[in-house]
This record gives sequence, C-alpha cells and structure tokens, in this order.
Amino acid sequence: MKTPIAILIACLVGSLGTSALAAGAAPILPPDEVVVRVLRANPLVNAAASQINVEEANRRRLEAGHYEWNVRLGGQQRKTTPIGSPDERFSEWNAALERPFRLPGKASLDAEIGAAGVALAETAQGDALHESSRYLLKSWFIWLKENAAAAQWRTQVSLLEKQANAIKRRQQLGDAAQLETIQSEAALAQAEAQRTQAQIRQRTAAEDLRRRFPGLPLSEPTHIIEPVPITGSAADWLDRILKESRELSMAQGEAQFAQVSASRAGRDNLPDPTIGLQFSRERGGQENVVGAYISIPLPGGARRATSDASLARVNSANYRAAAIRQKIEAEAAMLYQTASAAFPTWQASQHAAERLGRAADMTDRAYLLGEGSLNDLLLARRQANEAQLAARLLQLEALELGYRLRLDAHQLWDLD
Repeated sequence: MKTPIAILIACLVGSLGTSALAAGAAPILPPDEVVVRVLRANPLVNAAASQINVEEANRRRLEAGHYEWNVRLGGQQRKTTPIGSPDERFSEWNAALERPFRLPGKASLDAEIGAAGVALAETAQGDALHESSRYLLKSWFIWLKENAAAAQWRTQVSLLEKQANAIKRRQQLGDAAQLETIQSEAALAQAEAQRTQAQIRQRTAAEDLRRRFPGLPLSEPTHIIEPVPITGSAADWLDRILKESRELSMAQGEAQFAQVSASRAGRDNLPDPTIGLQFSRERGGQENVVGAYISIPLPGGARRATSDASLARVNSANYRAAAIRQKIEAEAAMLYQTASAAFPTWQASQHAAERLGRAADMTDRAYLLGEGSLNDLLLARRQANEAQLAARLLQLEALELGYRLRLDAHQLWDLD
C-alpha cells in the first residue's frame, strides 16, 4: 500500500513527465560527467574525431587547388650544313614557366566542397557518439536486468531453503512424508541452478561493460526508481528526434556534398587553361627568343561521363536521405508506442506479482495448518517468483525505453 505522500509524489512526477526528468539526474544511470568522459574515450568516437583532421586538410587542399607553377627545361644540339661551307654545330637550350589557372566559379565550389566535407566529418563524430551512447545504455540495462534476475533468484532460493528445512524438520517429527522432503529439495535444487545461471549472466554483462567502456563505474543502484508515463504527443517526440538525428544529418550532408561535387564536375566540362612564358637560346646565343603561350585541353567523353556520374550520385544520395528519414520516423514512432505501453504493462505486472505473492503466502499458511498440499505450495511459490521477476524486468524495461526515447531526442546526456 502506498502512503498518501508517496502517491502525491508519484502524481507530481507523472505530471511533470519526461521534461522534468530531462532536466534532472538519472538515478539509476552513471553520472553524466562520467558517461561523457567514457564515451569520448571510445576508439570509434576518436576515429571519427580524427577524420575531422583529415577533412580539414582536404579542405585546405581543395582551396589551394592543384594549380601549381611548373618549370620546363630543355637542351638540344643544332647542326647546319650550309652550301659551300663546313657544317656548323650549336648548343641550344630553352626554358618555360607555366601554370594552369582555375576558371572563375570553380574556386568557390572547391571551397564549398571542402567545407561540406568538414561538416560531414563533424556530424559523423556526433553520430559515433550517439551510437556509442545507445550501446552503453543498452548494455547498462542488460547488466541491471541480470542483477535483478540474480537478486530475485537469491530471494527464491532463500525462501525455498527455509521451506525445505521446515519440511525436513516436520519429517523428523513424523508430521511430513519423505516424498515432500524430496519434492522440496528438488525445487530448491532447481532454484539454485537458476540462481547460478543468473549470476553467470550477471558477471558476463558486467565484464562486457568493463571491456567496452573502460572507466565506467559499475555501481549497482540501491533502489530502482519507478517509471513514469511518457508525456507529449508522438508528433512532438518525432519532430524532436528528427531534428536531433545525427544519422539523418549525415545523410542530408552526403546529399549536399554530392550536389556541390556535381556542380563542380559540371564546371570541368570547360577545361582550365595553362598559361606559360618561355625563353630559348638558339644558334649558340646568336638568337634569343621570348614568348608566351596558352594551352587548353579539348574536352572529350570522359569529362561528360564524369559529370553524368556526379549527377547520378546526387539522385542516389537524395534517395538514401529519404530512406533514412523514413527509417528514423518508423523507429521513433515504434519507440514512442513501445515506451508509452511499457508503463501500464509494468503496472499490470506489478499488480499481478503482488497478488501472486499474497496467494503464495496464504498457500504457505494453509500448508502449515494442514489444509493444502506441498505441490500447491511449490506451484504458488514458482508462480509468485516468476511474476516478481517479470515485474522487475518490466520495470527496468519501461525505464530503459523512457531513457532511450530521451536519448534519441538528445535530452539525456549532454554530448554535443
């Protein structure tokens, strides 16, 4: 039975909903500052951060362009055979200084491509942080659920141990059959096996967290808070999740990158000219020649094919962005519906667990008074244990779904 104060607090929390939770701490999660530090130390996040440096360098390369000065040097021997005169030989040489020039409009597009690459890398880092935080949240709740299962089976073993000892004592006094002792010991052995398996899963989940997120303190909460109903409409949550989705931002950034790259490829249908100055010394210095020249490539099918491919990539990127948006909308809607349904599901499960627990206690008292059989008692204990375990797990499931909804809406951990 809840006290009036507890009921009042629950109503207040429910009325505030997730907006209040977003502003406060998450009692069953690690501290925010610890989570942020652990996630930023994740190798995948660091790899994404390093890619930003790559794109920064690539941006500088694009802004500078591959338009560099080029020096050409050459030498030759000239041999002349004048009529009636001996052959003449001359050492000659020539030099040229040339440079391709970027046509107007191309430099700004190159700078735009470089900036888009940097922005895409920064978004990718945010997406890596978000995906790592998703996995951390999932792994944390797997650990909490295994802790709850292990605790529940420890409680069940303790109850069955007391029951087995009492029946064994009754048998010694001649008040119980040997069959009942065997049945109680068998039930105890089964519970001990379940407890052992739960403890193994608990240690495995803890080890997974330690290995994947070094430095994350595995401090089991002393109290599991009760879930609160999800407030706000599905449309509000969907808009928030779409607005904050790094995956969608990446897809849209890739589409923008493809669009700018296609514009740049279209400009290359008009080739850049190369302008040069040359000097040559001929006939052993008798003739000195200074000149200028311009070289213009004649565009062919390769340039047109490159431009066509770039335009096709734009369509492909736009379709991918639309598909990702569709996927995120579907996942967000499903998450909202599942999280909303988790609260009443947990309430019903909690109610069933309380009723089955009272039924098991009543069956226990009836058995002690000789009004029931041991089979009825064992069945009641098993049903009560299963219901209590299910209620614990559904409580954690409801909390996890609520936190996951807030995480996707960027209302849980300050990772930006």
